[in-house]
Amino acid sequence: MSNRIVKYTTGEIGRVRVVEDFLPSPDELVPREDTVKVTLALSKSSVDYFKRAAKQRRVPYQRMIRALVDAYAEKQEGK
Repeated sequence: MSNRIVKYTTGEIGRVRVVEDFLPSPDELVPREDTVKVTLALSKSSVDYFKRAAKQRRVPYQRMIRALVDAYAEKQEGK
């Protein structure tokens, strides 16, 4: 980062142009997939691992486990 000091002045800023909104809505950025709630018993060591890994990456550990299962299923369907 620069340590420059920005000096603001009063007065006209010049000609202003309105720019059309071209960004997608937040709903379009991350499409939501259908999910199904399941009860799954995992070993304590596995859950502890995912909790530590998720904390380092600042994401929910359940999301990491879901991504792992999704990747596995996708890979198996391709066989």
